[in-house]
Amino acid sequence: MNPQLVLASASPRRSELLKQIGITHVIKAVDIDETPLPHESPMVYVERVANEKSAACRALLSDDLPVLAADTSVICDGKILGKPDNQQHAFEMLSLLSGRSHQVYSAVSLRGHQHWQALSVSEVTFKPLSQAEIMAYWQTGEPEDKAGAYAIQGLASVFITSITGSFSGVMGLPLFETAQLLAKQGIKVIA
Repeated sequence: MNPQLVLASASPRRSELLKQIGITHVIKAVDIDETPLPHESPMVYVERVANEKSAACRALLSDDLPVLAADTSVICDGKILGKPDNQQHAFEMLSLLSGRSHQVYSAVSLRGHQHWQALSVSEVTFKPLSQAEIMAYWQTGEPEDKAGAYAIQGLASVFITSITGSFSGVMGLPLFETAQLLAKQGIKVIA
């Protein structure tokens, strides 16, 4: 089957989520500077990064396939928690999330015959974590390349007492919002 769009991401989770809703795609990851700008709010940051990813990918393509990009950030106390730099950084993040709620912002950018964006905001609450739990989790390798140093769809699911919002958004691609954007491009998830 011919691809319906280009996914501007190397994230296997985003690709799996698109497959889950029956969207055929090709992957064309792009490398952009994802450093937050001074005084940039978390919402503006994720929307800007998703937009820049889709624009950078579109500029590399010669065909007319729509380009889908996303960016997800974990936000605690108004601070963006990106991917951990090392074990100590992951410990700091997970200790900060321990026993409290935080937000996950996930922005989606679709460039087709027009450009559309959507934002999903979810709230996730962690149980209190012991240092031993954090160490055991770190040793699994799962937190190393995840925003906020955790994967909701993985082992960290045992730390989560509640979630309000989009489970798929916390994974990295909010499917409700994505389906809304795809429909604007004429790509239907359910016929």
